[in-house]
Amino acid sequence: MRFVIQIVDKAQVSVDGSVCGSIKQGYCIFAGVGSGDTKETAGKMVRKMLGLRIFKDDEGKINRSIRDVEGEILMISQFTLYADSRKGNRPNFINCAPPDEASALFDYTVEKIREEIPRVETGVFGAHMSVALTNDGPFTIILDSADLK
Repeated sequence: MRFVIQIVDKAQVSVDGSVCGSIKQGYCIFAGVGSGDTKETAGKMVRKMLGLRIFKDDEGKINRSIRDVEGEILMISQFTLYADSRKGNRPNFINCAPPDEASALFDYTVEKIREEIPRVETGVFGAHMSVALTNDGPFTIILDSADLK
């Protein structure tokens, strides 16, 4: 599983011109589900993401978590995070989880986050989405489940 986490002042996602999710300060997370990912993988990713201390404290030091700042989260499914472009010029997606499995695990991940964060919005799995966001920093972190212990 892969998360690209961006600290944002605000973010929204639209499908067919209609806004389906929007947040204020917090994270916009692009999430990819890989072949072989499980609920255990999702749990590890959620715990790590929630524990990241990447917001500034009162002294301007990077020391506060999403919980500490009462931030919101916009989760966007993005299978292209598993694109393999090592050979040729057209990426392949053989490392992505099949759509049904990826959708179920994405939904599970969102529910686990909602246990800790009051406002979690999403896009529409598999839809063509338009994402607009205002970065804060910019500050971007990449989490890959393969790197977690």
